[in-house]
Amino acid sequence: MSKPPKTHPNPHDILVGARLREARTLAGMSQTVLGQAVGITFQQIQKYEKGLNRIGASRLMQFSTILNVTPSFFFEDIKANTPLGAEDNGEQSETRFDYGDASRRQALELVRYFGRIPSQDLRSTIFELVKTAAKNMHPTGNNADIGSEKIAANA
Repeated sequence: MSKPPKTHPNPHDILVGARLREARTLAGMSQTVLGQAVGITFQQIQKYEKGLNRIGASRLMQFSTILNVTPSFFFEDIKANTPLGAEDNGEQSETRFDYGDASRRQALELVRYFGRIPSQDLRSTIFELVKTAAKNMHPTGNNADIGSEKIAANA
């Protein structure tokens, strides 16, 4: 008997798995600890995070409770009735830009540690430093901005 052909993970399962990894990393939790919290092995967590295994609704609810995120957090980058990767305006969204695993891990750790800084003034100073550095590194000097001026103007 021949083996069925190997199929690739569904892009939506990959995205949900990536969001699981983000939430877990931001919570400062290892795959082992998360697995123990829901009664599965760390290997199963790895499969979920890679999109190799789909996450059922009840399991997703467990993850959202343990990781203190809403269930919708896992689907924020998926647009209804739109193939993954297709954008309405033809531009690449910031949430889909791939910075690579190492940079993404650093960014998640930065967010976690940033939240631990007790001084609001120091957090504001660090935020402005990072924002200025990002603007100065980008060739046009303006696309690195995530729209904070627009948000402030509308407040």
